[in-house]
Amino acid sequence: MQFDLIVVGGGAAGFFGAIQATEMKPGLKTLILEKTNKILSKVRVSGGGRCNVTHHCYNPFELARHYPRGEKSLKNLFKAYHAEHTVKWFASKNVVLKAENDGRMFPVTDSSETIIKCFMTEAQRLKIKIELGRAVIRIEQRAEKLSLVCADGVVYEATKVLLATGGSPNRQSYSFISALSHTIQEPIPSLFTFNDLEKKFKDLMGVSVSNAEVKIAGTKFMQRGPVLITHWGLSGPAVIKLSAWAAAYLHQVNYEFTAMVNWLDQMKEDELRRILTAYKTIRGKQKVITGSLFSLPQRLIERLCAISEIDESTIWAELSKKEINRLIEFLIRCPFQIKGKTTFKEEFVTCGGVDLGEVNPSTMESQKMANIFFAGEVLNIDGETGGFNFQSAWTTAFIAAKAIASSPA
Repeated sequence: MQFDLIVVGGGAAGFFGAIQATEMKPGLKTLILEKTNKILSKVRVSGGGRCNVTHHCYNPFELARHYPRGEKSLKNLFKAYHAEHTVKWFASKNVVLKAENDGRMFPVTDSSETIIKCFMTEAQRLKIKIELGRAVIRIEQRAEKLSLVCADGVVYEATKVLLATGGSPNRQSYSFISALSHTIQEPIPSLFTFNDLEKKFKDLMGVSVSNAEVKIAGTKFMQRGPVLITHWGLSGPAVIKLSAWAAAYLHQVNYEFTAMVNWLDQMKEDELRRILTAYKTIRGKQKVITGSLFSLPQRLIERLCAISEIDESTIWAELSKKEINRLIEFLIRCPFQIKGKTTFKEEFVTCGGVDLGEVNPSTMESQKMANIFFAGEVLNIDGETGGFNFQSAWTTAFIAAKAIASSPA
């Protein structure tokens, strides 16, 4: 079976690349091969089923700063195709995207099925063939064609191949790519939550602080933003973002470390001490445990007072210097002994993949074998949570598709 273009991977990057290339070069005979029996799985579950398509950041350089891996390459790639282009493309297909307060962008329908329907409609219109249950295990160069051998023995031939197989924690998933002499950077998890070993806050699950700072003790890794207490530990945008930037380090220490939370965001110790000392006079007769404390949730205040060994009946005027010191410590350096992580199964994001140094940065073509291109998470590119991983998929797929479509062959 012969095709002009075979896309390996039926996910976001694969579909977008197939559609873009076939749109740019009408008549292109295109096939998508997906090893499982499901297509667009991450699209379906992203954003809690709403599909976080991209992020409302139209400046290529600002956008690239949200990628722990791939920032340098993406600065140039985003000049050619960034979030605004994505929004306009979907609008041209009658899919309108909206931006939320935190910059995440979703279809106005709040349904990932809208995006899936868009891709399936376009694939059908462009006569793109889709084959499920086809796991490619080997790619061979034969004359001017590329032969793709599947696990079930079926062989396909193509002039061009776009590898968009996504990320995987299993290095074996990259074996047919490494067989092409490509270097695979160690695939490890990114975007996960922290499991608290002691679970001192377990009964506060659901309590959140909108502006907090989370640090990894003994390192420079730090992020700010909303933090959510869960029954297993810590979650929320600040934690998940921190997991991305510290992914390699956390893997190295086997996910055993101390997370320090400043529940008051960037408040410094001296300023906090001054405020709490002033409360001894201003709030003298009020109970420490019942008074509003920097707009923190009441249940969290009660817990911080408890672990600071402040009695429930203690009023501010009676608060000792030692108690103030302990309260300061747990307000701005609250320690969590982390052991392990929790990853969002279908939304798993990989740190690692095909080494970017072996891919042409202007075409996404392999520098090891001609006519093979890459797009999406199979590359050593990953971003923070918030639509960034889909945007790098759209961008790399577009760049690859443009190079494929412009080729005279």
